Amino acid sequence: MTSPVSDPTAPRRDRLAVSLLFLLYGVILGTWTARIPAVKQGLGLTDGELSLGLLAFAAGAILGMQAAGRLVDRFGTGRLLLPVALADGLLLVSPAYAPNLAVLAACLLAFGATHGLLNITMNAAAVEAQRARQAPIISSFHAVYSVGGFLGAAIGGLFAYAGLGAATTFLGVAAAVAATATAAARLRPAPVAPPPAGPAERADGGLRGVTFLGVLVFCCLVGEGAAADWSAVYLRDSLGSSPGFAATAYATFSIMMMAGRLVGDRLTAALGAVRLVRYSGVLAGVGLGLALLAGHPVAGVAGFGLLGAGLACIAPQVFAAAGSQDPARAGQAIARVASLGFLGFVVGPLAIGALAELTGLPAALSVPAVLALFVALAAPSLRPRPATPPVSAPAPG
Repeated sequence: MTSPVSDPTAPRRDRLAVSLLFLLYGVILGTWTARIPAVKQGLGLTDGELSLGLLAFAAGAILGMQAAGRLVDRFGTGRLLLPVALADGLLLVSPAYAPNLAVLAACLLAFGATHGLLNITMNAAAVEAQRARQAPIISSFHAVYSVGGFLGAAIGGLFAYAGLGAATTFLGVAAAVAATATAAARLRPAPVAPPPAGPAERADGGLRGVTFLGVLVFCCLVGEGAAADWSAVYLRDSLGSSPGFAATAYATFSIMMMAGRLVGDRLTAALGAVRLVRYSGVLAGVGLGLALLAGHPVAGVAGFGLLGAGLACIAPQVFAAAGSQDPARAGQAIARVASLGFLGFVVGPLAIGALAELTGLPAALSVPAVLALFVALAAPSLRPRPATPPVSAPAPG
């Protein structure tokens, strides 16, 4: 490959290549989500049985994320991205051919593992691209992921509307993934090697403070999961809106999140990561909190829209901060942050549902608002850590 130092087009090609991988990641997940009902119907599963299969996917994703960190740091994103993307597209097909629940769970475990591995690898590549460009661009990658999710859901819906089965849908998407991932790998220049870890970083793995950054992403993804699982239920059951209007709450959340990520890089350049995360947390927490106090369907839609706009830029900034603490161990740092975040997306909605049994859903939905305000208070943790000077030996007396 052409060296990025001697090729002036390398930063643009790198950004485009990584964007394509984020797009594929979203398309794969969106397509799978859209065809879950077809897989369920094909196997005649109950809701409880399907939940077991989906739990296997979540467990696989966490396992894949944990393994990804060391793999990325050892082999580099350049050697991993293409095979991992190809495997993710291929394993998307497997659930459509599962003959029973046990095989489906095994397929989803493997699919989830490759999906988690791709998540960490592409985010590490995004941090590399931002470091090479020396300008904030990471939010744009997450915006492309959101576009991919919409595109994947639309593809799945079109195939379903045409009466085509899940297997046909997944095979078509897998072929497109293979072609696009191959093109991205050829387009991407060799990433600039990170600087070697200094003595302080080698002593503790360069991961001091990363767990707390993961807690911040956990808080954000509790909000994302709550919007996905509970926004429509809140408007329909708690506020008495029609089912059609209730569905606009999550649609508004998703659109505002994508819009926020599209302008996120310019906001980062203007405000800096710390102020952006602080203002974003306040917007999310206050916006949702006031909507819950108002108790009106229109306010509910607006509140979830503000929640989406506020959460949009936080996770990308946290990933960038984690991956920059010690570039030589960026994969492990991002893996730790992403795993905690994914846990929030899975566990958060369940906890809100359990709390709703005790307090009612409106009060339970105040949890994401409070967590967003906590993120705002914790924004200074995104500041780069000062380098620790090496301890010099005492001069001979």
